[in-house]
Amino acid sequence: MRRYVITMSALVITALGLTFGIMTWDNPAETGSRPWWLIVDMRRDSLITIGVVALCHAVSTVAFQTAVNNRILTPGIMGFGSLYTTIQTTAVFLLGAGGATALVGVGPFLLQMLAMMVLATLLYTWLLSGRFSNIHIMLLVGVVIGGVLGSLSNFMQRILTPSEFDVLTARLFGNISNARADYLPYAIPMVIAAVALIWLRANTLNTIALGRTTAQNLGLNYKRELIIVMALVSLLVAVATALVGPMMFLGFLAATLAYQFGDTYSHRMLFPMAVLFAYTILAASYFILRHIWDAGGAVTVIVELIGGLVFLIVLMRKGRL
Repeated sequence: MRRYVITMSALVITALGLTFGIMTWDNPAETGSRPWWLIVDMRRDSLITIGVVALCHAVSTVAFQTAVNNRILTPGIMGFGSLYTTIQTTAVFLLGAGGATALVGVGPFLLQMLAMMVLATLLYTWLLSGRFSNIHIMLLVGVVIGGVLGSLSNFMQRILTPSEFDVLTARLFGNISNARADYLPYAIPMVIAAVALIWLRANTLNTIALGRTTAQNLGLNYKRELIIVMALVSLLVAVATALVGPMMFLGFLAATLAYQFGDTYSHRMLFPMAVLFAYTILAASYFILRHIWDAGGAVTVIVELIGGLVFLIVLMRKGRL
């Protein structure tokens, strides 16, 4: 408990410092003046986006890994990133460079999120409620769907002109700048509702973590709870992906660090720590790219690099998936 409190305190201090730095660093206007506050307000939207994305990825990954009883797999294995890439690529393939612009706005944002939700819901209800009722088959089907969509996207990308491909590539990076302020009033209520429902099921997740047989012996309706958790996870991942684009390793990195430093199986202790780790990583990446390297908000460059290295280290230590 002492280590948990120390780690949480350090994360809170670091998160507050990064938040203050992002809002005030290199602000050209006079401190406290109206232009200064206008710039701070614009940066506030980016911070809210970072908070929403961190919350989505951290909570969904911890819940997903508990549901599948594996601390290496992430919700990205279900093909959300591949579906996002396919939607973006198809728009540019059919409409040219203007296709990327056509997908900007509240309507396209909600449609992309709905498409991901429909795919996940069909997958879960078909494979978890049917005669298979096997989560491993569901994961394999998700991998196959992701591979098929990825191949389709690669085929269309090879036919694009260099200018169209350049426009598309900019959209396929996980970028805080992809999110617009008018998306947030729709994204935030859905995220809060999904996170609240998962939080209320924290004790259920503790039971699921014991394994299918033990959970059923304790009186848990395992199949029903599994479908509910997976549906909530798919909603969170769909919102985050439609908001800023795919980030494969953010949730894995936050969850792994939470397991390491939290040293607990209580989900009500793991969730806050994972969220703070995700926010700190994302905010630090955004601060470095935006204010030090002047490279915009393509935070996936740093997140995927660090997350990929951590993934390989964890995999090599475990020796198995």
